[in-house]
Amino acid sequence: MNILILGIGNLLLSDEAVGVRIVERLQQDYRFPAGVTLLDGGTAGMELMDDMANRDHIIVADAVLSGNSPGTVITLEDDEVPALFSRKISPHQLGLSDVLSALRLTGESPARLTLIGVEPLSLEPHVGLTPVVSAAVPVAMGHIINLMRQLGCQVGHKEVSHG
Repeated sequence: MNILILGIGNLLLSDEAVGVRIVERLQQDYRFPAGVTLLDGGTAGMELMDDMANRDHIIVADAVLSGNSPGTVITLEDDEVPALFSRKISPHQLGLSDVLSALRLTGESPARLTLIGVEPLSLEPHVGLTPVVSAAVPVAMGHIINLMRQLGCQVGHKEVSHG
């Protein structure tokens, strides 16, 4: 098992940060088995190529302009994903699309690709998610956890220590 869960987004542009926040919460709340890597990709582009090369499955969490209501969580798989990125407007999506194209050229494409996207309400300069997108974070996390379990991964809650 060689799975990458990649959160991408810009923390300075409000809901654009949702992918990064989803991965942070997953790292905070869950234990993942060996062979599963969680990565905050930020606004990185081609520098993610090594992290993304030759994976069995890449799960990307990101803000996605899908035309749905703000806070809507969508799941796209494999060939549906690059098509969506090609009509996105934020700079890091171009980077991700470029990385996927480069991996195809080098024969290092992931066997499977899943995008868990959240429709943003605001992409204005502001640190922090809007309430509607913040409420979508646990929903998106649930989609990722369910997908991991379908793939046969033992994902468990971390024990919360109070003190």
